[in-house]
Amino acid sequence: MDLLEKIRTIPTLPGCYLYKNAEGEVIYVGKAKNLRSRVRSYFLEASQMNAKTGSLMREAVDVEYITVDNEREALALENNLIKQRKPRFNILLRDDKTYPYIKLTMNERFPKVFVTRRLRKDGGAYFGPYFPGNLAHRLVDLIHRSFLIPSCKIDLSRYHPRACLQYYIKRCLGPCVEGLSTPELYKETIRDVQLFLEGRTDELERKLTARMSTAAENEHFELAARLRDQVVTVHQMQDKQRIATADNEDADVFGFHFENQMLAVNLFHMRGGKIVDRRDFFWEELPDAQAFLGESLNEDPRIAEASVEPGLEPEPTHSAPEVTEVAMSDQVSTLTSPEVPTTEFSASTFFSALLKQLYLDQSYVPRSILLPVDFPDRALLADLLSERTGHRIEIASPRRGDKRSLVDLVCQNARQSYDQRFRVLQPNQKAIQEALQEALTLEELPRRIECFDISHIQGSETVASMVVWEDGSMKKADYRKFQVKTVTGVDDFASMREIIHRRYKRLLEDKKDFPSLILIDGGLGQLHAAADALGEIGVTLQALASIAKREEIIYVYGQENEPVVLDRRSPVLHLVQKIRDESHRFAVTYHRKRRQMRDRESELDAIPGVGPRTRQRLVEHFGSVRGIKQASHDALTAVVSPVVAAKIIAHFADPSGQSGSEHRDLLRVLN
Repeated sequence: MDLLEKIRTIPTLPGCYLYKNAEGEVIYVGKAKNLRSRVRSYFLEASQMNAKTGSLMREAVDVEYITVDNEREALALENNLIKQRKPRFNILLRDDKTYPYIKLTMNERFPKVFVTRRLRKDGGAYFGPYFPGNLAHRLVDLIHRSFLIPSCKIDLSRYHPRACLQYYIKRCLGPCVEGLSTPELYKETIRDVQLFLEGRTDELERKLTARMSTAAENEHFELAARLRDQVVTVHQMQDKQRIATADNEDADVFGFHFENQMLAVNLFHMRGGKIVDRRDFFWEELPDAQAFLGESLNEDPRIAEASVEPGLEPEPTHSAPEVTEVAMSDQVSTLTSPEVPTTEFSASTFFSALLKQLYLDQSYVPRSILLPVDFPDRALLADLLSERTGHRIEIASPRRGDKRSLVDLVCQNARQSYDQRFRVLQPNQKAIQEALQEALTLEELPRRIECFDISHIQGSETVASMVVWEDGSMKKADYRKFQVKTVTGVDDFASMREIIHRRYKRLLEDKKDFPSLILIDGGLGQLHAAADALGEIGVTLQALASIAKREEIIYVYGQENEPVVLDRRSPVLHLVQKIRDESHRFAVTYHRKRRQMRDRESELDAIPGVGPRTRQRLVEHFGSVRGIKQASHDALTAVVSPVVAAKIIAHFADPSGQSGSEHRDLLRVLN
């Protein structure tokens, strides 16, 4: 069945349609209140030389559809299909910044609490998102200090022989060692943390106060003091929340700047009437993603009726007229015309798709969403979000007043973001550090990064390098190079384990500060080897990450299932690549030097009377084995004795030549 025949069989029900190309790939996903009418309308638009619709229909050879009960379900299904199939004619949300959540691993024997940026259906409890991003880290640190939940990354599914330093300084309950804590006490603490994160502070404060009084009556004064501190913490957090909610409601404000087929979008998050954070989105080479573009339609009443709002997807409240088989065949034949009209950016089409991907899967949506333009599905999307969140969601495009001024302000910032991104303006160093902290979920601003790499050839002359980035520049005075001593053959993991163990055991013994981040050049294997080495010396809270070659994926230890994939233009990725490349260069340079020394030593060792010290003096004086070969007898005697000089000349001379005979005669005379 060809495409035209299949269109006649499509029902008039609401649902989603999927256009496919000759390879069977889904190239576009759309929704419709009337599937048959919607799909037919594409042929009408394509026949009127709509550039992007024509591009879509030239590639489409098949169409599939999924029916649903109403247009709201179609809206949600469209969003899921776009995220699953990633069709290139749809707007695809590519974002290298996501806001953090706090996760409680409720499915473990001893649950942990930590910061994550990805929601998973794994039985854990997620709270957030938090604005700004460091708020999640501050709350987790507060939970570790006040509720004594472990902050380390050790395996709590089994007991360990001894506790780490955190237990002895009273920052952890010590569930890693049998007998230090009971499962009942730990579960009660986790319930307190859950109440704290859910915002049920009144109930939590009452529970903690009652337990504090009981502990004091039983003369358990240390426990009572700890519970007292928790009550104070909860009370302070409760006061802050009351202050925040006393102002205006939460809102998200959008702005954009489009130029030269490139787009920058800014999203400002307002919480409690104050701007707490911003988010940047970028798209490049928009002609490759035709769904971003509007169209230049001819003045035709059929097209005006089929699509009032510019965009790849026709206006859902209007249906296309019936098309006969002959007329449709004529229109399809025009799709191959090489003439392509000038296209313009359609902001309404863009924001219609962007908001669906941003909010339909989110657990929290602000009450107000302010946009620079209106779009056809605005009321439908607002109703769907209101239904899912349980409170009224307003999506508006203000024309005047304070709200419009706020939208204009965000648009100005979007223009600055565009200049910084696409006009190759370098952001300041602090901004890059903050972005790196956000991307890798680091607890503190990265001021010093130490990066390690291993270099060898088939396991021979295995060496390692350590380079240092500190406060915006490479600190060459702190570079270190290592010879791998305990590993034979090709074993990068064992080599990395040895070097990390040696480096940071020395720092512990010298009582020196550890870096903000340890960066490993390699994948998960090298990352876990480095983590094992740190665990052997009792370091469990060190920030540790690795960057995999080729894929340029960053793995953060403790969050290996959530690799960080940064945009190729991201300054954060450029910084990590710069540090990684420098460590690779330093390692390779040292490895080559070791090979050269090995080669020199092997050749000079064959000369009788030339020991290690003599060999070193010769290489330092002449620079290379070639220089020693070309040196005269008088030049050699400046470093070694005449007898040894004659032996060197006899060794390098041609045995069959005259010069070789003369040098051997000289050697006999000297002896």
